[in-house]
Amino acid sequence: MTHWIIAPVVLPAILAPFIVLAARHHLGIQRVFSITGVAALVAVAAGLAWQASDGTVTLYQLGDWAAPFGIVLVGDRLSTLMVLLTAVLALLVLLYAIGSGWDSRGRHFHALYQFQLMGIMGAFLTGDLFNLFVFFEVLLIASYGLMIHAGGNKRLRAGVQYVLFNLLGSTLFLFALGAIYAETGTLNMADLAQRAQLIDPSASVGIRIAAVLLLLVFAIKAAIVPLHFWLPSSYAEAPGPVAALFAIMTKVGAYAIIRVYTMIFPPQLEVTTGLHDLWLLPAALITVAIGAAGVLAAKHLDRLVAFSVIGSMGMVMVAIAMFTPNSIAAALYYIVHSTLAAAALFLIVDLVRSSRATLEFTAAPPIAGAALTAALFFMAAIAMTGLPPLSGFVGKLLIMDAAFPIPLVVWTWAIILGASLVSVVGFARAGSTLFWRAQSLAPPADAPTPPAPATLSFVAVSGLLALLVAHTVFAGPVHAYMTAMSAQLFAPTPYISTVLDTPGKMSTPKEAH
Repeated sequence: MTHWIIAPVVLPAILAPFIVLAARHHLGIQRVFSITGVAALVAVAAGLAWQASDGTVTLYQLGDWAAPFGIVLVGDRLSTLMVLLTAVLALLVLLYAIGSGWDSRGRHFHALYQFQLMGIMGAFLTGDLFNLFVFFEVLLIASYGLMIHAGGNKRLRAGVQYVLFNLLGSTLFLFALGAIYAETGTLNMADLAQRAQLIDPSASVGIRIAAVLLLLVFAIKAAIVPLHFWLPSSYAEAPGPVAALFAIMTKVGAYAIIRVYTMIFPPQLEVTTGLHDLWLLPAALITVAIGAAGVLAAKHLDRLVAFSVIGSMGMVMVAIAMFTPNSIAAALYYIVHSTLAAAALFLIVDLVRSSRATLEFTAAPPIAGAALTAALFFMAAIAMTGLPPLSGFVGKLLIMDAAFPIPLVVWTWAIILGASLVSVVGFARAGSTLFWRAQSLAPPADAPTPPAPATLSFVAVSGLLALLVAHTVFAGPVHAYMTAMSAQLFAPTPYISTVLDTPGKMSTPKEAH
C-alpha cells in the first residue's frame, strides 16, 4: 500500500486551514503557500500517473481497514489522469488569479481554492460511492464560496441558483445511495461491481431505480439537457479564474458516469439493460445543439463561452453514451481538450472584462493589450469550435469515427458538424466585434487609459494554449494511452481484485428482494 495516493487529498486539506489560521492577514504568504502546494500537487499527480501508466492499480486503505468495510482510495489510469489534469489546470489558473489580483478582491480565496482542490481530487480517487457523495459536497461548499468571491448582486443570485440545483442533485444522490445499499448491502464500487452481477433480473426494480437516479445526479453535474440550466449564469457571473477552474467541475460528472457505468452497471449487465441508450445519447445530441445555439444567440462574451462549455460537454457525453472502448477513448481525449480550451476562454473573457466597460457585443475602442488578447482568443476559439489543426478537430474526428456502429450515426454526424459550423459563426462574430471593428474606433480624448493586463495573466493563458498544442502534436501517443485506459475500464477485474484483495472470489450478495 502506497501512501502517495492520499497526498492529493491531504495536502490541500492541510494547506486550507493553515492559510486561514496562520496567514489570513498576509496575502503574500498565502500566495507562496498556495503556489507551492499546487506545484507539489502537480509533481505528486505526475508520479501517480506514471505509476499507473503500465496498468498498475494502486490502493490506499484509510486506517488499514480492508474494503468493503473501510474507506479506500484507488489510483488507476483514469483517476490519475484526471488528478494530473486538475493539478496542472489549478496551477495555471492560480497564476492568473495572482497576476490579475483576483485573489485580493475578497476574503479566503486561497483557502477556498485549496478546499476546492481537495474535493475534486477526492472525487477522482475515491473507491466508494458514499465518499464520492462526500467529496461532491466539499466541492459544492467550496465552489459556492469561490463563486461569490468579491461579491455583487448578480454573482450572489447566480450562486444561489447554482447551490439550489446542486442541492437537488445531492438529494437525488442520497436517495440513490439508499436504494443501492438496500439492494446490495455495500457502497464500495469494486464490491458493487461483483454484487450487481448476482442480482436476479426478476427482482431488479430497486437497483434499476438507483442506477437511473445516479445517472440523473451525474447528468446534473455534467450539465446535460434538460439539467443544464444552472450552468450559463453560474459560469458567466463567476470571477474569471473561478470559472476557469470550474472547467474541470463538469468533468467530474462525466468521470463518474464513465466509472460507474463501465464497472458497476456496464452495458452488458442484464438488470440495467437499455439504461444507457434509451435517453443518454439523444440528450447528449440535444445538448450539443443547444450549446451551439446558445453560442450563436449570446450577446455577451461570458455567456458565449458558458454555452460553448455546454456544447463541449454534450460532445463528451455523445462519446460516453455509446459505451464502446473506442468511444470512451475518444471521450477521454476530448475531456482533456475541452477542459483546457474552456479554461483558456474564461481567462480571456476576464482579460477583456478588465479593459472594457462591457462584455456586450458592441463596437468600442480597442482594449489594452488588444493584439495579444485577440491572438489568444483566436487560437482558443479555433480549439473550442473544433477547427483544424488543433485538438478539438482531432477529438471530434475520433468521436465521429466511434459513431459508425450505432443506429444514430447519421444524426450524430449531422448534429456534430452542424453545431461546429454554428459555433464558428458565433465565435467569429464575437471576435470581429470585440477586436477587429474596435480598431476603427478612437477612444474619447478625456477617457482614462485602462491598465494593460499583467504579464503573469498572459503567461497563464499562453500555458493553457501551449498544452492544447501539445495535446494536438502528441495526439497519436495520447490517443493510444486513452485506448489502453478504455480497455482497462471495460476489463475491471484487476481493479476489483486489487481493492477487495480476493482475486477470482465473488462477495456474497444480500438476498434479493
